[in-house]
Amino acid sequence: MSVVPYKDKEGSKREQVAEMFDNISPKYDLLNHLLSAGVDIYWRKKAIGYLKKQKPKVILDIATGTGDFAIEALALKPEKIIGVDISEGMLAIGREKVAKLGKQDIITLQSGDSENLTFADNYFDAIIVSFGVRNFQNLLAGLTEMNRVMKPNGTCVVVEFSKPRSFPFKQFYNFYFKYILPLIGKTVSRDSAAYTYLPESVQAFPDGEAFLEIYKRAGFVNTKCISLTFGICSVYIGQK
Repeated sequence: MSVVPYKDKEGSKREQVAEMFDNISPKYDLLNHLLSAGVDIYWRKKAIGYLKKQKPKVILDIATGTGDFAIEALALKPEKIIGVDISEGMLAIGREKVAKLGKQDIITLQSGDSENLTFADNYFDAIIVSFGVRNFQNLLAGLTEMNRVMKPNGTCVVVEFSKPRSFPFKQFYNFYFKYILPLIGKTVSRDSAAYTYLPESVQAFPDGEAFLEIYKRAGFVNTKCISLTFGICSVYIGQK
């Protein structure tokens, strides 16, 4: 059974995740940077660095949210970045950020289901996603769709939370995720379920080698996992 944000409500994981992000969208960026002590910015920069050699011209940002990863991808000097997300609340904030930068000609943020993309086969040079695949209703289906719309020899970069395994960081991380993070999240966002869902979804997510196996089943090759910050975060790279 998949982990969902609102256990007392009906609705699919996709519907509940969309509702959750709509609810927390006004405070999402603040909480992201606060709860990670700003390290999430470093993780995105690091991940984008793995695409520099490829010099992709057309990029798809899956689960773009408020557009941070799409904006970070501007460093690659692409011709076009399309970000898709199921939360209109998050997209509205992302569009404001893009407009402030004056980058509407390069970045387009639009509503879309990552597991049922509307783009043609072999369309994008690269696909990026940060902290989004954990929220897929069907992980294999979502990754397979990403593979479908990416060009042969294209590169996919996935950034996602993972579970530290070494003492004492594992114990500290588990305590923080279970007790501190939900309390701060509830206080700031006023949505207690959202920041209880976060640690639960991380615990349930198949990270490391388990994710790479699903990555391969979705059609990706030359896959690898790069662990960051004592294993809190992992960058998964795959090619088509």
